[in-house]
Formats: sequence, structure tokens, C-alpha cells
Amino acid sequence: MDGRSYNNHRIHMSDVVFECVIPYIHDSRDRQSVSLVCRRWYELEAQTRKQVMIALCYTATPKQLWRRFPYLESLKLKGKPRAAMYNLIPEDWGGFVTPWVEEIARSFVCLKAVHFRRMIVKDDDLELLARSRGHVLQVLKLDKCSGFSTDGLLHICRSCRNLNTLFLEESQVIEKDGEWLHELALNNNVLETLNFYMTDLSCVNIKDLELIAKKCRNLVSVKIGDCEILDLVDFFRAAVSLEEFGGGCFNDQAEQYASMSYPPRLCLLGLNYMSTNEMPIVFPFASRLKKLDLLYALLDTEDHCQLLPMCPNLEVLETRNVIGDRGMEVLANCCKKLKRLRIERGADEQEMEDEEGIVSQRGLTALSQGCIQLQYIAVYVSDITNAALESMGIHLKNLCDFRMVLLDREEIITDLPLDNGVRALLNGCHKLKRFALYLRPGGLTDVGLTYIGQYSQNVRWMLLGYVGESDEGLLGFSKGCPSLQKLEVRGCCFSEQALAIAVLQLRCLRYLWVQGYRGSSTGCDLLTMARPFWNIEIIPSRRVVVVGEDKEDEQPAHILAYYSLAGPRTDFPPSVISLDSIPVLDSIPVLDSIPVIDE
Repeated sequence: MDGRSYNNHRIHMSDVVFECVIPYIHDSRDRQSVSLVCRRWYELEAQTRKQVMIALCYTATPKQLWRRFPYLESLKLKGKPRAAMYNLIPEDWGGFVTPWVEEIARSFVCLKAVHFRRMIVKDDDLELLARSRGHVLQVLKLDKCSGFSTDGLLHICRSCRNLNTLFLEESQVIEKDGEWLHELALNNNVLETLNFYMTDLSCVNIKDLELIAKKCRNLVSVKIGDCEILDLVDFFRAAVSLEEFGGGCFNDQAEQYASMSYPPRLCLLGLNYMSTNEMPIVFPFASRLKKLDLLYALLDTEDHCQLLPMCPNLEVLETRNVIGDRGMEVLANCCKKLKRLRIERGADEQEMEDEEGIVSQRGLTALSQGCIQLQYIAVYVSDITNAALESMGIHLKNLCDFRMVLLDREEIITDLPLDNGVRALLNGCHKLKRFALYLRPGGLTDVGLTYIGQYSQNVRWMLLGYVGESDEGLLGFSKGCPSLQKLEVRGCCFSEQALAIAVLQLRCLRYLWVQGYRGSSTGCDLLTMARPFWNIEIIPSRRVVVVGEDKEDEQPAHILAYYSLAGPRTDFPPSVISLDSIPVLDSIPVLDSIPVIDE
């Protein structure tokens, strides 16, 4: 064999080997790197990619996605920025799912799973999805979506008979009747996950839930609304495979719950409005619980201290800061397997009634020393010290996601700024990929902000609130963060010019959201960061009605900037201004891939 034949044979063999290997490469970042090697590997990666997550629906067009990955089986698509969950984004901002559903119906012949998050979904979209993909659709997640009604769900439940997951949690669904659930019960016998938790869906016939439990023998997760627990006795009896249950509610007849029995595999639990009187129903199977959601339970600090020692196998806990430092210490002593902890802010009036119901450096220090397997923590604290953050950096070596909000209460925090504590935390927790730090003025100096950039080697998503003192801190920060893809900033003092320069220095940055900054009269300073494929949007300051109060509040201006292969948006609402002054190239570079952010 001559040299040319040998080289051709070697190249051919390498392609054959790679064709066998690439289906086993699942990480999107690894696949993106592979696609940049050569045109052949780019084509192979396109043909074998089974799932894609697009962090903003305007970063590519549906047609571009199909041309790039024609054989997708699973698509996750996010619409409105995360700030929309806190009513910070105007309702008319956008995020319509219609063009995506139209392309799915027309082109994506292999698609089996669809996950839309924070998007506007119409009944017509669901009808088209059911008509075009209903025979193969296995997963439909409408996650924090709005714009649709139970009429749209009726089309899905009537046509999608292979559906194993229907997820509607926290979506704003217009309820007309409960016929959608009845159709689901009649037509489906493969359902594994049903979730309409934290929606306004109340027209629920318990008999439909019982029928689903009887027909779907692999039903493992059900999260519902406020159904009386006593009415679910037959449902629990039929759901023999159930591992997760969330929702339900209790009346005042606590003695009737003593005879309640739950499925034998149940280990993930969230009971709404459970008070001290109802808590004993959990005791018989508390030892097998791996997840406990107490966000909407009516428990105080003492209740937490009584319940948590009975849950030695707990891996996930979601609760409110009414758990208190004392509850945190019990958690640290008794729940050594804990991996995820989420502590939301409780009602202010409840905190005032229960002085123990606050979390501070005392609780976090105990947690860091007792729950060393912790991977995720999101917590609202009333007080924090550098020493507590240092303790977390020393002990929590598996921490991948850290989120902390310092509540703006009247107490004086004596250990600010937190520069050294934040440095120690980031320096010790090398696996961190997500980092959120929301403080109060004076919580972090420019030096501390520079530390964040210097020690965030692997962080890909970051939220910063009320940090730094001047533009110097932001510019020092932007010299680091080599892996940062998504940055959200709120309530800081930075100028447009500094923000634009920082974006240019953050080489991996694909998405920026800022609320509250020192704006110029024209916004032109932001054009420093303008370049091809980079969209810049401004939402001007506006007055909004405060929910539950008869007054208006001033909302500072927003900046939203992101990479996009689709070019400037064509559906700009009146509330948004586009500063994109550089045209997007007509042709997409051969080796350019769809911007995908694993948030």
C-alpha cells in the first residue's frame, strides 16, 4: 500500500470509528468542540444530536435549528428572561412559541419531547402540535408558560396517546372545565409524570385521577392542586408505583388523617397547608423520604426541628426561612445525605411572629460542617459573616450551585463587606458552575467584585445584585470569569460604558441582563459592544402597579443583550428599543453552532 492509499485508508477508518463513538458523547459542550474539528465531524455531530436546549428563543430561528440539527428528538426552549418571574419584564416583551410549533409540525420528524419555559403558548399552538406530532409525542412540558386554556390541553390529551410526561407547573392556564383531565384518563395508559402544581386548575374530578392511577401502572410522579387529601385515598391505593406526590390540602378534621396510607414507594413529598396537627401523617414513612417540599406548609421552627430528625435519608429539602438557625442545626446533625437545599423568603408577618424564623451565619456554618455532600444551596439570609462563607468554602467541596440573598431588613450587618468570605468560598468550591450573590449596598467592594472574577474559573451563570462600588470593580471583574456565558446584574452603580467594555472582555459571554445602571441620555455608550450577531435591547424605565398595593413603583431601565443567529427581532413591542446597528451577515459560518447555554 503506497503512502497516499495508507493515508486515505487511515482517514476512512477514523471516520468509521468516530461514527461509532459520537452517539455516546452527550455533553453539549463536548459535542460543540467536536463539531469544530472538520466539516465531516460537523456533519456527523449534526446528524446524531438528539437533544438541544436554547436559552433564549431569539438566538436562532426555527429553520436554522432544523437545518443544523434535523434529527432532534428533544427540544427545550426558553422565552422570557428569568426576571419575568419577578414581574420585572413587560408583559408584551415577547417569547411567542407559534413560529417554533409551526416548524416542529413541518420539519422535525423525529421530535418526541418538547419543553417550553416562560413562553406564550396559544390554544392553536397546542392543537397544531397535537395534530402533527400527537402520534409520537412522549413529553410535553409547559413550564411557567401563559396564553393557553384547557381547550388547548384537551387537544393534547385527546390526540397524544403515547404521552408519558405532561408538565404544567406554575403555568397560567385559563380554566374552562376539567374535560382535558378526563380525556387524559380515557386515552392514556403510559403516563409516568402528571404535574399541574401551582396552577389555577381546580376543576379536577378525583375519579379521573383514580382512573389514571389504575391504567398507568408506571405512574411515578403526580403533583396537583388543592385537592382534599382525604378524597385521594382510592388514588393512593391504586398508584402502586408512585414515588413522588405534591399538592393536596387539609381540612380541620386532623383525626381522620391518622388512618391515611400512602403508596409503598413514595419517597418524594410536598404537602400544601400541612400544619402541626397534620404533620404526624408523615411520620410512618419519613425515614424513606429523599425529597421534602415544605414551601407551602404551615410549619414553624419547632415543627421543623421535630420532623427533620425522622428523615435521615433526605437528599432534597425546600422550605422557607421559618426553619430558622435552630432548624438548620438539626438539619446538619440529622440529614447527612443532603444534596440540595432551597430556603425561600417567608411572609414578613410570619417572621415577625416567630423570631426564631430567620437564617443567619449560625445556621449556614452548622450546615457547611454537617452536610458536606451538598451540591446546591439557595438561601435568603437575615445576617451573614465572612467566617460563615469561609466555612462553606472549606467543607462544601461538591458545591456546584450557590445562591444567596441578603434580606434588606432593619438589622445592621456588622461584618460587611464580604470580600474575604466570597473569595474563600469561590477559592474552595472549585466545582461551582452557577453563582448568585444578591446583597445590599456596602456588601461587596470593588476589590471583592474583582475577587469574584478572579476565582470563578468554572462559573457559567452568574447573578449579581448590589455589589461593587464603581466601574473599576466591574472592569476588574470582567478580566476574569473565563467560562462565564450568562450574566445578570441588578441594582448596581455601573455606567453604560463600563458595561459595554466588560462585555467585550468577557470572551465567553453570550447573554447579559441588567436592571438598574447609570444610563446616558441616548444610550449610545452601549454601542461600544455592538458587533455582528449581537442584539442589544433596552426596556426604558417605567412605572408599574405594585401587586396587592394601591400604589405605583418606579422600575429602572433594563438592558438585554445576547448573541443571535436570527438577527434583530421583528416582533419588537412598544416597550422595547433595539440598539442593534450592525447588520447580521446573510450567511452563517459553516462551523458556527446554535448558541446553547446549559443554565
